[in-house]
Amino acid sequence: MVQKSVSPLWNSLALDRGAPASLQDQIVGYFRAAVLEGRLEAGTRVPSSRALAGDHGVARITAVQAYERLTAEGYLVSRPGSGLFVAEHLPEHPLRPTARPRRAGAKPPPLGRNRELALPPRTLEHLPLAAGVPALDRFPWSDWARITARLLRERPEALLGYCEPRGERALRQAIAQYLAANRGIACDPDQILVVAGSQQGIDLTARALAEPGDRAWVEEPGYPAGRAALRSAGFELVPVPVDDEGIDVGAGLRLAPHARLALVAPSHQYPLGAVMSLRRRLALLDWAESADAWILEDDYDGDYRYAGRPLAPLHMLDRGSRVLFLGTFSKVLAPGLRLGYLVVPPAAVERFAALKAASDRHAPGLLQIALARFIEEGRLAAHLRRMRTLYASRRAALLEALAAEAGGFLAAGGSPEAGLHLVAHLSGRIDDVAASARALEARVHAAPLSSYYSGTRRERGFVLGFAGTPEEQMGGAVRRLVAATRASLRPILNGRSRN
Repeated sequence: MVQKSVSPLWNSLALDRGAPASLQDQIVGYFRAAVLEGRLEAGTRVPSSRALAGDHGVARITAVQAYERLTAEGYLVSRPGSGLFVAEHLPEHPLRPTARPRRAGAKPPPLGRNRELALPPRTLEHLPLAAGVPALDRFPWSDWARITARLLRERPEALLGYCEPRGERALRQAIAQYLAANRGIACDPDQILVVAGSQQGIDLTARALAEPGDRAWVEEPGYPAGRAALRSAGFELVPVPVDDEGIDVGAGLRLAPHARLALVAPSHQYPLGAVMSLRRRLALLDWAESADAWILEDDYDGDYRYAGRPLAPLHMLDRGSRVLFLGTFSKVLAPGLRLGYLVVPPAAVERFAALKAASDRHAPGLLQIALARFIEEGRLAAHLRRMRTLYASRRAALLEALAAEAGGFLAAGGSPEAGLHLVAHLSGRIDDVAASARALEARVHAAPLSSYYSGTRRERGFVLGFAGTPEEQMGGAVRRLVAATRASLRPILNGRSRN
């Protein structure tokens, strides 16, 4: 029989010399529980009495007598020349745990409100055409490694402890400089809150603002995870239609003129891609002022524009400090970093920081300082320049592939001059959910456009990401998507032919 090596489990034995139980009793109790609970498997060799005594500072006789008791009780067996091992067949013992009988029909306690919330679908960012994923194959590993190596050599002990809930000041200063240079936003570092990506920024905003009965405008179609965060905080959602100019403020006024909050993505609406016109931006700000409401500006990929200059963020046009500006490094660098930022009016900083501290205390300190230095040394600006060129090429490759492989079948819509994705509309009444599932089987991630709607009126198509897909893979990915979509039509066509 193969003998198992000494388990590392026994190293967790902690003896309390001030406890009422003797050291011998503590050793016996520890090993007995480990065997009965399955943490020490049958056939596992235990350390010698000499090793046990030496490592835990007890007399050798104490360890020997403890092992003798465990052997006498049937938990350990001695194999001459090999040592002591956990017995293959355990004794019947009153201390051995038994499963509690489950009462017939027993149910867990109720979960409370928002039981309809569900985990978001897996992104599958390694598949071609996955939306919302930057070029992970072009992550600046060399620059990041040099910065983090220098940081770790400094051994900054303070960053291993509890950090400032608002975020490390060095990072907040770097973000303020970054926003001034790239987005034209002038803000004090004390207005910035470091968050775990844009999702936590939406969640904190919702929990800071929501009161019972409050309503929130959300774009229709819009960001499903953002809607879920607002709903979980207690907001009643009001889907407001989106057109080529962005959210229809007039429709919002008719649906809910006294809403408390509007969640919008003016720079590149998700998922349709519209850029909010200046006329709509001013109308939205007028509504917020008259309704005494807030606007959460989600600038999730505003750094990427491939034609002309972007319009000024709502935050720059804000006259009454009603706009909260939300940004993330998930699209700029990588979503796995889980770092973003929220710019809030000075009077609201303490409230948001308290909620952040109650949620997850703070973002990881070492990661924050590494990112701060990455920005300060100009590495982020250089990375952005490289990525704009790369993404423009990948976007052009996707548009070319759609024209060549899916002409008359899929048509690109929205504003492909910005962002990291575009929408391809389906011709005819094709079930985009079924087609998306078929495409996934063909190793292509094409999110169904209809899933971004909350109402009954739904356009059909696919939300296609181009940033994370190399140019040479675009043609093959689109061909597989078209084939999967056609395959999803066959059951419908066959069913019609039988009627």
